[in-house]
Amino acid sequence: MESQRNRQKQFSFEFFPPKTPEGDEKLRAARAQLAQLGPAFMSCTFGAGGSTQEGTIRTVLEMHREGHAAAPHISCIGSTRETIADLLDQYRAAGIRRLVCLRGDLPSGMAVAGEFRYAADLVRFVRSHTGDWFHVEVAAYPEFHPQARRPADDLAHFREKIEAGANSAITQYFYNADAYVHFVESVEALGVNVAIVPGIMPINNFSQLARFSDACGAEIPRWVRLRLESFGDDTASIKAFGLDVVTELCDRLLGQGAPGLHFYTLNQAGPTSTIWQRLGL
Repeated sequence: MESQRNRQKQFSFEFFPPKTPEGDEKLRAARAQLAQLGPAFMSCTFGAGGSTQEGTIRTVLEMHREGHAAAPHISCIGSTRETIADLLDQYRAAGIRRLVCLRGDLPSGMAVAGEFRYAADLVRFVRSHTGDWFHVEVAAYPEFHPQARRPADDLAHFREKIEAGANSAITQYFYNADAYVHFVESVEALGVNVAIVPGIMPINNFSQLARFSDACGAEIPRWVRLRLESFGDDTASIKAFGLDVVTELCDRLLGQGAPGLHFYTLNQAGPTSTIWQRLGL
């Protein structure tokens, strides 16, 4: 963990583009509340195959106009060099300085990945097209990417993204701090020396969390899953237990030298704000 300990702590929040006017208003309210915490940046996701592209652009530019450091996600799967270049040009012209570059997922029914196969290819293209204009974030998988054939392959792919020009990384969410520490120390052994910020998913809805986790390969520890299941429809107990689990996780990560936290807010301010307050940030 030596590569992480002496870095300035960086905290950030992630949103997804709303699909309705009501969702837009809900996100504006959540964003206004979380902005008071002084995040380094706020990111906005990008749907499979660019399925939320217009919503992502609209949300990012709105955040930017509000004075926030906005970081759009860009996914290369299903994209062409022309479409990615157009996105980069739009964001650069608007004054956006940070990107989250991901491989992404193929949308249902699409069999062709497009002109980019891996996130490292996208990072190289960003650098060739825009030089050092953007600070580039990439994804890291402490519990390994669900499609990785071997752990060693996943570690090598992560190093390739950094060597391609990425500045730092945000992890997939996890609930086992040891997985994060082991991942960081494994890539340190490969010569990687960039900030690797833990991704944090507050626990607010167990069925939703279980669905997300099954899809992305994030492990819910058995003791956590069983406790959550035992609460049934008692949402108050689920939220209270979830706050305890995630606050303890964050406290441990920061104590072990993590260079910050990146909260997957699901467009809600409450759970993240409560964890923030409990941590004394």
